[in-house]
Amino acid sequence: MRLVIQIPAWNEEQHIGQAIDALPQNVEGFKDVVVQVIDDGSDDRTAEVAAEHGAAVVGLPLHRGLAVAFSVGVRAALARGADVIVNTDADNQYDARDIPTLVAPILGGEAQMVIGDRQVADLPHFSLTKKALQRLGSWVVRRLSRTQVRDATSGFRAMSRQAALRLHVFTRFTYTLETILQAGEAGLRVVSVPIRTNPGATRPSRLFRSDLGYVVRSLEAMARIIVLYNPLRLFLRIGLVPIAAGTLLLLRFLILFLADRSPAGHVQSLILAVILVVVGAQICVLGLAADLIAVNRRLIEEIVERERDRGAST
Repeated sequence: MRLVIQIPAWNEEQHIGQAIDALPQNVEGFKDVVVQVIDDGSDDRTAEVAAEHGAAVVGLPLHRGLAVAFSVGVRAALARGADVIVNTDADNQYDARDIPTLVAPILGGEAQMVIGDRQVADLPHFSLTKKALQRLGSWVVRRLSRTQVRDATSGFRAMSRQAALRLHVFTRFTYTLETILQAGEAGLRVVSVPIRTNPGATRPSRLFRSDLGYVVRSLEAMARIIVLYNPLRLFLRIGLVPIAAGTLLLLRFLILFLADRSPAGHVQSLILAVILVVVGAQICVLGLAADLIAVNRRLIEEIVERERDRGAST
């Protein structure tokens, strides 16, 4: 069994060495542990410092963003023969001593993905607004993914080889929410375990400038995944709203018509009802077409999964 610990990094010259040194060299259940740093087009000495501290470096020629760096790292880890992949941050935010706790559910066959729960409510450097947004966001992700993840934005996570082969990150913003939603749609078992954080690693996030900006970008990512993976459910629910409204207006017109209560004065309602029903039906048909595309995409993903596994094994 091989464990690959990956660290996406962009201009982390000051922190990357400390983050690598904190990682365990041996983890129970694994024959060896490999550390790899994905240098996301840094213009400082991130790659050199990482190599000096014994990490394998995967370099990107240009800065592509956290989600792309994460995806490149997963593919590189699979190519290195990883049976389990652990992802952590370059700023040494997470306590590396909890890596055995993080991988234990995978080794025990209880899960294919494990998310480290920072227990955000107890973090002193998180504002009340940020805590509330994190709690709300995690609740939404739980409902959409049908998982029990308590800290959806945590970057400290582990995944089995099976899970890594099935994940496809489409956004360039962040992988955290998208991979959980994908795992839920793919039927993978996702669990949370409590983990510790390092109090000193509290520099401001470079992913977003404000909490509102993060919320907007996160909603965009979630909407994209829902449309990609479950379009029929989404479009049917949207389409049923105008259909229901149009049906009520039609029933109202019929009641007035049968009661001979000036039906001519309600022609506008009849026209509006027909428009609403037609629009709703078109949305439902769009959902059916999107669902056919989604089925075709799943078939392509299965082919890609087999090719990934085959390429990583050779």
